[in-house]
This record gives sequence, structure tokens and C-alpha cells, in this order.
Amino acid sequence: MSQLDRRVLVTGGGTGIGQGVAWALAAAGCRVVVAGRREDKLNETIQGAPPNCKLFGRTVDVADRSSVLDLVNWTTEQLTGIDVLVHAAGINIKNRSMLDMTPEQWDQIVAVNTTGAYNCMWAVLPQMRARHEGLIVNITSIAGKRASDLGGIAYCASKFGATGLGTAAGLEEAQRGIRITNIYPGEVDTPLLEQRPHPVSDERRAAMLKPADVAHMVLAVVQLPPHAHVPEMVVKPTIQAYS
Repeated sequence: MSQLDRRVLVTGGGTGIGQGVAWALAAAGCRVVVAGRREDKLNETIQGAPPNCKLFGRTVDVADRSSVLDLVNWTTEQLTGIDVLVHAAGINIKNRSMLDMTPEQWDQIVAVNTTGAYNCMWAVLPQMRARHEGLIVNITSIAGKRASDLGGIAYCASKFGATGLGTAAGLEEAQRGIRITNIYPGEVDTPLLEQRPHPVSDERRAAMLKPADVAHMVLAVVQLPPHAHVPEMVVKPTIQAYS
């Protein structure tokens, strides 16, 4: 297997960072399954891919463990295995304060952003353990390292949970030859901005990261040999504070 001949599963692959990652890895020679909630968006990712890329689509609800297991089984059959999982699925809400959000919204965000990450790791790890090799790239957020009003109560808490999950699981699985990398993007120009409490100006969007910027970082991690491990990585727009 050459360095870029990887069998890859990307969750949240219908839009945003997941879409950018799927395109970058497919262009580099990987065989990629993109998964997400909406089939129409997955089709857009497949149709918009660079020429001669190998992309397949499959719907999934990452908060539903049986749905994730079905996805991993299907992907394993399509690709004959999964070398790399890139977990990029995530959601947020507009009413982000403790005062305004409902308990049901809390449950929903934690189910997708935290339990969803667990479900995907749980489903893919057995085959990686059997091979004593594998890579999981966990796309979390700066909001999972620095709590802020911008991300909101539930989003920050859910991303801190995903951060802890990736770090702790990475420590545990390293002895089995499995690498887990947490990537913490700052502000990225994706459809998730539509869930901001206030509209984002064109000027602000222009200064943000693009999905391709994060995809470059993922590609760099995927290109590393099995003996090299990047536990975590922060990538943010130049204009965004990190303190």
C-alpha cells in the first residue's frame, strides 16, 4: 500500500470541513466514503469532487449507534477495510446561552457532537486493533479548548467532551498501533455559520479559514508514517484571538 492509498471514512462529508477533507484526500489518491444526514448533500460532494476521484456516499445519523455500525460495516465492505476515520460531523444552535436554550437542545448537541464521536470511534476501532494500525482524525473545535460566548454553552461543553475523548482514547490505543489526532479549527466559513445568533458579515467570512485550509492539515496527518503521531493541532484565522 502506497502512502496515499488509504481507505477513508469521512463523517459530516456533505458540507463544510468534511466535504473539503473528502475532496483533498480523494484527490491525493484515497478511496473515500462520505457520510452524513442528507443524501442530497452527499451527492453534491460526490459530484463536486476532482476528476478521477473515488468517492462513495452513505447516509448516517452519528447519534444513533446502530446507524453508525451499519455505516462502518457497509464502508468496510465497499473499501475492504477502513484505514482512516475523519470524524467531522457536528451541529450548533442559534439560541446558545444557558438562559435561552432548552434541555432538549442540550441533549441533541451532546448526542451529535460528543456521543457521535464516541459512536464512530467505537465502531471502527475493532478492525484497527486487529491490524495493529489505524488513524482517527477527530475534528473538534477551538471551542473545545477555550470556552466562549461565540460557541455557546452546549457547543463548548460538547466539544470539550470530544476533545477529552480523542485525547484519552489516543493514549489508550497508541499501545495497539492506533493514532488519534484532535484538530481544533477556529472560525471556518461553512454552512454552520447559518446557526450563528447574528448574521456574519461578508468581510468576516472572507477573513475566516476555508474548509480547504483544514483539509490541508488533515492531509498532512494522513501522509505521516505509522510511527509518527500528531496528538493535536490548532488551526485558526490570523485575525482570531487564541487566549
